[in-house]
Amino acid sequence: MIRRVMTYMATLAAVALFAGCATKPPEVDYSAFRSAKPRSIVVLPPLNESADIKATYAMLSLATYPLAESGYYVLPVALVDETFRQNGLTVPGEIHTVPVPKLREIFGADAALYVTVTDYGSRYQVLSSVTRVAAKAKLVDLRSGDVLWSGTAVTANDGGNTSGGGLIGMLISAAINQAVNHLTDAAYPIAGTTSYRLLSAGMPGGILYGPRSPKYDKVD
Repeated sequence: MIRRVMTYMATLAAVALFAGCATKPPEVDYSAFRSAKPRSIVVLPPLNESADIKATYAMLSLATYPLAESGYYVLPVALVDETFRQNGLTVPGEIHTVPVPKLREIFGADAALYVTVTDYGSRYQVLSSVTRVAAKAKLVDLRSGDVLWSGTAVTANDGGNTSGGGLIGMLISAAINQAVNHLTDAAYPIAGTTSYRLLSAGMPGGILYGPRSPKYDKVD
């Protein structure tokens, strides 16, 4: 009996290992990115597909840091936002439809980053309160209109829920966590992690290092 159990566990381990190898992220074609060699990036206000109105500006405020750390000059968010406002553009959906040549003319940047927040906020899930932020992005060359890179990232946090206190205790704890998460915008720090995973060079499937990084042109 023991031998059968050991054999079964070994088989499961082998299957899990094989499954892990099978889910390896696909290779990313960086040929257009390397050819374009963008030096400066303008980040457009993100589209928001979540139910939380704070998602757009939360992600916008967090997007510039990982890009700058990766070696790019990123146009100041306040300057970009004010420029759009002066041109009568205040809705991300409208801004994302501005022609690429026009963005190049206005900002003079080499590339534009288009971000879409697909999930943002905390949810009450019977026995737990889960905070989740997911986003996708693409980097577009403003000189040619070519998409240089695209990617996705997601981060989730259960808020430290515990099983203490029995069923009633778990229900009360989850409800309290949900209320606190909503009032304090618990998704904001989670969005920071998502932004880092999505927009930092050196991450699997991530962007390449920019010209201000010592790793520029030295890492595949």
